[in-house]
Amino acid sequence: MARTLVAYFSATGTTEGKARALAREKGADLFAITPADPYTPADLNWKDKASRSSREMDDAACRPALAGALPEVGAYDTVYVGFPIWWYVEPRVVDTFLDAVAPALAASGANVVPFATSGGSTIARAEQHLAALYPSLSWQPGSLLS
Repeated sequence: MARTLVAYFSATGTTEGKARALAREKGADLFAITPADPYTPADLNWKDKASRSSREMDDAACRPALAGALPEVGAYDTVYVGFPIWWYVEPRVVDTFLDAVAPALAASGANVVPFATSGGSTIARAEQHLAALYPSLSWQPGSLLS
């Protein structure tokens, strides 16, 4: 029997709602990608160049720490990875997650499917960015969920 995981990062609850609905639809397990230091409203102020999210997104090498243990992704046939679009791509905390699980995903050959929420951007640049950062993964076409 195929096993599916929906892993997601949600800063404000929007992506979480979409992830929960997707997990119900697919009969999937659900995993929240949780930063060790939760984001505050001030951290998420994209208009403030000194805000935490602005600083993180300005540094391609930034990898915010995660809270808690990670799932055994190698046990899944398909892993959906969800996030809000930040600066046209995935937030750096999603990269932290993928850095940690990419070896197991690549070894298992699991299909990896991005999904995103956004107030106005498409998922296209995020898909390109993810494929460039993690070329060993079996990326499938993603979706912008509204």
